[in-house]
Amino acid sequence: MIAPLKQGVTLAQPNGPVIETERLRLRQWCGADVAPNTAMLSDPGTARFITVDGKPVTSELAGWRNAAVMSGHWALHGAGMFVVEEKKTGRFAGRVGPWFPPGWPGFEVGWGIASDFRGKGYAVEAARASIDWCFATFELDQILHCIDCENTASQAVARRLGAEKQGEIDLFGHAADVWVTHRDAWTAKLKA
Repeated sequence: MIAPLKQGVTLAQPNGPVIETERLRLRQWCGADVAPNTAMLSDPGTARFITVDGKPVTSELAGWRNAAVMSGHWALHGAGMFVVEEKKTGRFAGRVGPWFPPGWPGFEVGWGIASDFRGKGYAVEAARASIDWCFATFELDQILHCIDCENTASQAVARRLGAEKQGEIDLFGHAADVWVTHRDAWTAKLKA
């Protein structure tokens, strides 16, 4: 827990983009996101595909570290995975957005939606908004989506986004498919 601030003192606040969709708000991370992100990662079905070791996050410290990595990506690179917030309730629904740490196979837009919010199309809605933002912000010809070969739900999201499966890689000791969204195809789809 952070110590109380002295009167008149303020700390730096994230000042990144906020993207609004019909049902969602995509924004930078804050301290209130640590607990719901930890809860999302404590679910074995979620952790299997989005934690480094495929195991559920079982401690407050491990959850804090994960959120620190997500928010730190913004601090280091000026972009990163957004918190996905459901507009209607203001609740943390997951995380979606760009991800490109050292050694990663390329510029990715990934997604992870908390189990309470699945089946509503939030992953597709948030990923579309994030991909739009990435193509508007960065000089990219393509965006990757690295998806565990057994993650059929994320494969369905990639298909709905119009991504193409273009290969397989080893990602943290697990086979992952590399799906690609090409700028030209994305832009053409928007104009249609």
